[in-house]
Order: sequence, then structure tokens, then C-alpha cells
Amino acid sequence: MSNLAGKRVVVTGGAGFLGSYVVRKLEERGCREIFVPRSRDCDLVRAEAVQKLYADAKPDIVVHLAARVGGIGANMRNPGSFFYQNLMMGVQLMEQARLHGIEKFVAIGTVCAYPKFAPLPFREDDIWNGYPEETNAPYGLAKKMLLVQSQAYRRQYGLNAIYLLPVNLYGPGDNFDPEYSHVIPALIKKVFDAKERGEKSIVAWGTGQASREFLYVEDAAEGIVLATEKYDKADPVNLGAGFEITIRELAELICTLAGYDGEIEWDTSKPDGQPRRCLDTSRAKQEFGFAARTDLREGLKRTIAWYSNERRQKPIPG
Repeated sequence: MSNLAGKRVVVTGGAGFLGSYVVRKLEERGCREIFVPRSRDCDLVRAEAVQKLYADAKPDIVVHLAARVGGIGANMRNPGSFFYQNLMMGVQLMEQARLHGIEKFVAIGTVCAYPKFAPLPFREDDIWNGYPEETNAPYGLAKKMLLVQSQAYRRQYGLNAIYLLPVNLYGPGDNFDPEYSHVIPALIKKVFDAKERGEKSIVAWGTGQASREFLYVEDAAEGIVLATEKYDKADPVNLGAGFEITIRELAELICTLAGYDGEIEWDTSKPDGQPRRCLDTSRAKQEFGFAARTDLREGLKRTIAWYSNERRQKPIPG
């Protein structure tokens, strides 16, 4: 167990959606020296940039959140760059962590690392029992290598590296750019666009039959910080809310909460992605006392209210 007060912490991706919440949680724990490398100044794909980051920041702890991410469409358009950039960031950050003798490395993986047809709910012990869903496999496998590296470095070098597997996240501050957004912000934006234009329907990808689990971003940040404080083992740990909802039910709920009474048309020429996603969250509860607090309906209300306000204040991309 680690008392975070006074620790020097590097949070890669700390200016992003999840990262901004993690930084706030760390500040609440008494961290006063938190270093957030920005991509324009520090390209974590390049070894020399990672070396300079460690030399300048001299961290006790590294929380690696930075990732090149997107929804199904973005993954299908960018499989090579998503694989290379995510792999290189993780490999070099952890290698430099062990060379610099840091106390702890917190690696954030992805639910996309799970096999396409893993039994439900997804249990951490099943992570190697099959190939990931094809549309996001390059991204999922690149992030999965962080697990291999963390366990190998723990065995050979004694590096205290842990690996967390958060499910799909959502909440205020999410990315609503249609080029890279995930399903919840994508649907919210489509609904607001349709309302603004007076359109009687929106088009959603796939059949609507695939299921997903969603974790409110502030809950995810709390889970990551709890693990940083209390978890020091080699085994991967899921971070989730412990439920699933079909994309069709999700779309209907978003329309209701956003006050849109138009139709939802399903473009079945587009892929559903992984058929189902739902995590077994018992290990996180047992090992460091994490349980999600935010109900999906309440979380969606907050997200829609935030987006509505942002849309009034400034133009949203796309």
C-alpha cells in the first residue's frame, strides 16, 4: 500500500478525458507534483522523448493513460498506426521506468484486449483464451502487451507494475468528434444534430443487438487511483460497472433523456464490433475495494447536460 501524499507522479494522457479526472483524484490524495506531458511537446512514441520526460520529472510513480484511440470506424481506418503508436508508447515508458528505478508503474489496458468470444462476464483469467474482435484487435493487442511486459519486468527486474482493464468509459469531457468518438458521445451528438436540424430520424451503426458495459469516467478514475494506492500484484484487474446493455436499448435511452422522439434507423452494413461485453468486477472489489457508484441513467444525464452546455458555448467538431 502506498501513501500518495507528496509523491511525484507522471500521468501520461493526463490532459485527456480520463486523465483529467485521474489528476484531480491524485491532487485530492495530496499529490502536489503531478507531471502531465503534452503530445505537442513530448512524443511518447520516440525513445528520446520518454528518456527526457523521466530525466526532467524524476517520478516516483507513472500512471500510463495515453493512447491513440477511437471507435470502430477509427480502428478500421487506422489499424497500423493504432498498433504501432500504442505499442511503442507502452514499451518505452515501462523500459525507462525500470531503468530509472521508479516505485510503481500503473499500466492502463483496454477491454478490447479480451477474446471476441470470451465467456461472460469477462474474467481476467480468460484474457488469453482467444483472439480479440477483429475490428479493434491491433489496438487491443498493442495494449495487451503492457500486461506481458509488466509481468515479465516484475519477474526479472522486480518492477512493481500493475495492469488495469477498464471497460468502455463515458462522461462529461468525452470526445464528441465523430471521426474518433465512441458509441455514447457519437449517439448523443447525432441526437442533438437531428434535433437542431429538425430531422425525424438518426442512423446508428450495426444491428443494435451487440451489448456493452459502460463505466462513468469519475468512477474509473477512482478505481485507478485506488489501485495505485493499494494494489501491488502481477494479475490484471478489471474496472467496470458489472452490467450490460444492448446498443439498441442505449440509443433509445439517450433519445429519451435528450428529449428526442425521432426514429432510430440501423445501418446493418456497418459492423457491430464485439458481440457482448460485460466484466466480472469481483477482483477489483476484493483487492482494493473498488465498486462503481454512478448509475448509467444518472451518468448519461450528466453527460448530456454537459454536452448541451458545451454546444451552446462553442461549436462542436463535425
